[in-house]
Formats: sequence, structure tokens, C-alpha cells
Amino acid sequence: MDTKSSDEIGKDRDLAPIGSLLGHPARVAILVALADGRALPATDLARCAGIKPATATTHLHRLIEGGLVRVQTQGRHRYHRLAGPDVAAVLEAMARIAPAAQVRSLSQDTSQQALAEARTCYDHLAGRRGVELRDRLLAAGALRTDDDYDHVLTDRGEALMGELGIDTDRLHIGRRIFARSCLDWTERRPHLTGALPAAITRTFLDDGWLTYRSRRGLRVAQDYDQKLTNWLADR
Repeated sequence: MDTKSSDEIGKDRDLAPIGSLLGHPARVAILVALADGRALPATDLARCAGIKPATATTHLHRLIEGGLVRVQTQGRHRYHRLAGPDVAAVLEAMARIAPAAQVRSLSQDTSQQALAEARTCYDHLAGRRGVELRDRLLAAGALRTDDDYDHVLTDRGEALMGELGIDTDRLHIGRRIFARSCLDWTERRPHLTGALPAAITRTFLDDGWLTYRSRRGLRVAQDYDQKLTNWLADR
């Protein structure tokens, strides 16, 4: 894949408006609260950001106008979600270069360790377990790298996805990228982002391999490792 030199980066895009939106702590807190892909009302986002509802509404208007957040209306209620996985990828990239937050309590330390173990990055598995899933799929011959970033399923991979009930043909015809490397901010190694890992993560959640422990944090089932090994085992 071609890479741009430092003096070319941003010449064909106006980066300043996005930088301005991400330059306010409350707006970043709102985006982080939405980073698991779910939709939340303004009152919940105000609580997450530690600001008043009216202030949250003002920030949300800016995020919507800037294309980072979308609104979903159900009756009289308005719910907000990230505009797409690309926004979550930006947050993940920011986390890799941002200084570590100061740990002020045992519960905060426990929460951070749990996020590093297993969490969602928008709608796909991240953290140590996300990196492990990519490694295991590659080792099992279910995936192969197509270039420095993208992955394709092998025949074995297609069969394995079929065992989970995942319709890969439907994933391929969508507009979303299929399976791409995303450098994990806690592991400093890649997990998978895209339509395929999102479908796998949803299936793992539906089947109880994973459950939510918090908005982004995931709890791994006691028999998760055995289930993963059985699924990927040669037959």
C-alpha cells in the first residue's frame, strides 16, 4: 500500500475542524461513551461527560454538524451514536498516543485492567482477547493477509463462519470493509476491525461466549477458551 510523505498528509483534507471537535474534553468523553457502537440519549451522555444536559446538547449539535455523531429518533426520544466505525478507529488511534490517565482508585485500576483484557471497539472485539482472536484465526488457516492491512477468508475460514451461522456473502456485498488490522491501543498489536469481526463478536455475545460487564467492557465466559479451541480445531 502506498504511503504519503509527511508534507502530503492532510493536503487533500481539511483536518482542522475535526481537530477542533476533538479538542474539548466533554466532546471526547461523549465520543468515548459511544465507542461501543450503542445509541444513547443526551441525558446519559451528559452523565458520562460530567456536564449538564443543556451543555451536552450543545456539544452534541457540534458533533452532529461535524459528522462524528448521528441521531436516531424513536417516537419522542432521540438517541445518539457514532457516525460509523471510522470514528471509533480515530478514538483508538488517539488512545495509542495519549498519556495514560491517572489511576485514583482500586476500582478504576480494576476497570482499566478489564478493558485491556476484553472490550468492544465500536462493535468488534478488542483488547487482549481481540488480538488473540486475530492470531488464532490466522494460525488456524481461517484467514490470510491480503496486504499490509486487509484479510480474506480461506475455504476453511468460510466453513468455520458457517458453523457460527455467519452469512459471509452478505458481509461481502456490504459497503463496510471486510476484515482489516486495527492496532490495539492497550496491546500495541493488531486486532481485527470490519464487518467480519463485528459479526463474530455479535455471535459470541448472542451465544454467551462474551457478555457486557460495562458499556465497553466485556466479560469472557468461563469456558470461552475451550469453546474457541473446539471451534478452531481441525476436523
